[in-house]
Amino acid sequence: MKYIKLGNSDLMVSRICMGCMGFGDAQNGQHSWTLDEEHSREIIKRGIELGVNFYDTAIAYQSGTSEQYVGRALRDFAKREDVVVATKFLPRTQEDIESGVTGQQHIERMVNKSLENLGMDYVDLYIYHMWDYQTPLYDIMDGLNRVVKAGKARYIGISNCFAWQLAKANALAEKEGFAKFVSVQGHYNLIFREEEREMAKLCEEDNIAMTPYSALAGGRLSRHPGETSKRLEEDSYAKLKYDATAKQDQIIIQRVAELADARGVSMTEVALAWLLTKVAAPVVGATKLHHIEGAAKAADLVLTEKEINWLEEAYVPHRLVGVMAQNTKAASKEEHVWSAGDQKFS
Repeated sequence: MKYIKLGNSDLMVSRICMGCMGFGDAQNGQHSWTLDEEHSREIIKRGIELGVNFYDTAIAYQSGTSEQYVGRALRDFAKREDVVVATKFLPRTQEDIESGVTGQQHIERMVNKSLENLGMDYVDLYIYHMWDYQTPLYDIMDGLNRVVKAGKARYIGISNCFAWQLAKANALAEKEGFAKFVSVQGHYNLIFREEEREMAKLCEEDNIAMTPYSALAGGRLSRHPGETSKRLEEDSYAKLKYDATAKQDQIIIQRVAELADARGVSMTEVALAWLLTKVAAPVVGATKLHHIEGAAKAADLVLTEKEINWLEEAYVPHRLVGVMAQNTKAASKEEHVWSAGDQKFS
């Protein structure tokens, strides 16, 4: 496994981050493919063995049970100082707003609950899961800064935002002497490259680490054309994100398959090796042992410039989908409230 410094932080993270959205009590969530604790532990243990030290979860994943599974497994299989743990919090609910809960109070409550779930005194990276259009930005940055000053988080990150939002937030933080975002977790993979328009350029300029989710496009970049899986069939959110562009994406997926065959490696290795030329550490979901094993191998695969260009040249610009499509609507209306039970995001 290779390691990299996470943006403007002192965190040394594995080039592969294990995404833990697939762990947790399925009865408390929406995903039939979610793993129980026994199987989640097996995958986390294997990740540790392979040198993966970066783990990403969220309080919203399976009503906090993902955090609980991850926390217990890491306590059993690793030393706390040897792993980098990231978790995320949601914006205030409408009920919070109506009852007068401030942004600062909400963040304190969320981080305390996450730490309780994880069984930890601090997280290494605390991530603002998505932009809150009904809470002043000052309150968010102040609240996050208080979390850092209290020692409950070492650094802060952001997910599902536009480049202008990240730039605005860090400018405010610099002005006020608050902690800045050191990472951004957006939607980015070989068949969805819209982050290259502005976000990638901002991150390169300001040394902000990109840790994208959906690195394998919900499994589409890891299976030969015609192959399927339970998740591919049942993941309605992934279908929402990718089905509309399936025809144009298939050209790229076919190229990934051809290159994998030519190099004698898996499609997972090729797709992630390409992404690793662009970002610090992709967040790779794993619900089977071979998922994390293939991801770990990708860190050692080096593609040639010719291979990279061949994979990229068939790309056609896409419309924003998923959370960012909703974010666009919210930005135009300057309003959007996420309920605590809304888990349709990554």
